[in-house]
Amino acid sequence: MAGFKIRIKIKGLRWWILGLVAIATVINYIDRQALGILWPEIAKDIGLRDQSKHVYASIAFFFTIAYAISKGVSGRIYDIIGTKLGFIGSIIIWSAAAMLHALASTAASFTFFRVLLGLGETGNF
Repeated sequence: MAGFKIRIKIKGLRWWILGLVAIATVINYIDRQALGILWPEIAKDIGLRDQSKHVYASIAFFFTIAYAISKGVSGRIYDIIGTKLGFIGSIIIWSAAAMLHALASTAASFTFFRVLLGLGETGNF
C-alpha cells in the first residue's frame, strides 16, 4: 500500500501546540534563572570553596555569550531546515545539556554544559 496515508484530525491541535510552546518557554525561563538561586549548593557539589562568586560570574558570562551567538545562528539554521526541525533540534540540544548538568564534577565541565544549554535554548525564541 505505497502512498497510503492516514489522516487523523485532532480538535484544537493548534491550541495544543501553542500550549506546549508556552510551557517550553516557561521552562526555558526558569532554567536560565535557577542557577543564581542554586549556585551555593552547586558550588559545594563541584568542590568550590573560595572563589565561588568569580566562577559563577564566569559561567554566567560564557552562557550569555553562547546564548547571544546562537540567537543569530539558530535563526539562519531555522530558515534552512524549517521551524519544525529547528525547534525539535533545539529541544534535543537543550534537554541533553540540562541532563548533562548532573554529570558535572568540575567548574569546567559545568561551564561547558551551560554553554551547550545556551546554544540549545535560543531556538525557543
